[in-house]
Amino acid sequence: MDKHVNTSPVGIRRPSLVGIVNITTDSFSDGNRFLNTRAAVAHAHRLREEGADVIELGPAASHPGAQQVPADEEMRRLADVIDQLVTEDIPVSVDSYQSATQRFAAARGATYLNDIQGFADPAQYGELADTGCRLVVMHSVQRLGPATRVRTDPAEVSRAMEEFFDERLAALEKAGIAHDRLVIDPGLGHFLGSTPEPSLRTLAGLEQLKARFDVPVLVSPSRKSFLRALTGSGLPGIGPATLAAELYAARSGADFIRTHDVAALRDALTVFGALEAVKESGR
Repeated sequence: MDKHVNTSPVGIRRPSLVGIVNITTDSFSDGNRFLNTRAAVAHAHRLREEGADVIELGPAASHPGAQQVPADEEMRRLADVIDQLVTEDIPVSVDSYQSATQRFAAARGATYLNDIQGFADPAQYGELADTGCRLVVMHSVQRLGPATRVRTDPAEVSRAMEEFFDERLAALEKAGIAHDRLVIDPGLGHFLGSTPEPSLRTLAGLEQLKARFDVPVLVSPSRKSFLRALTGSGLPGIGPATLAAELYAARSGADFIRTHDVAALRDALTVFGALEAVKESGR
């Protein structure tokens, strides 16, 4: 990653922390809070100070019922924010499945492109190969567009996920995108189904998923629907459940964790790592 990264002592390797900045009107947890440039940049700086290695800018929400945002509006929301962060040498990821927005973000200096559709258009692959950006290839049961509410079978979701990554990673590499530029995201919450089980099974199988595809894995359990369904907590109280899922993911070898609350995860990883170091030393 970059010089901001540090490594925990022993037992748990510190993942790169991706701090979320939603430049949207209707994100499920913080819509309208960071819609103007000054607020978005200030929040990015705050997340960076809390330990974020990467700042991810989301110009449109993707939860069930989210408003559709045209590419030109996504680019308008992003322009000044991405320019300022890139000027400050802050690694930036842009979360959009629209090719025009991806093209715009790459030209403005984004380090990562994160696509909930997993880069579905082969006609775009040559252009993506030329950008040099790392690509976060996300899986979802919807395949196209934002999340929807649909009941799924956990075993079928796992099978389809493996098929998806087999096919999509091979296609991207065939188009000239180097293996070391690829990151996979299995998707969680409504991207896997309307019940907790597919998400729980996916997190529990994270080590196997990583070993099978031999690429870095990004996960984003932060404030997701499956945690709220599992615990009965609303958004204001979902922090502890989020942190538990994030620590489990880190312990299972997640390379990137995308989160709303960077400080909580940073501190939890610090304590976890210190305890593991003492245990390892036999003191």
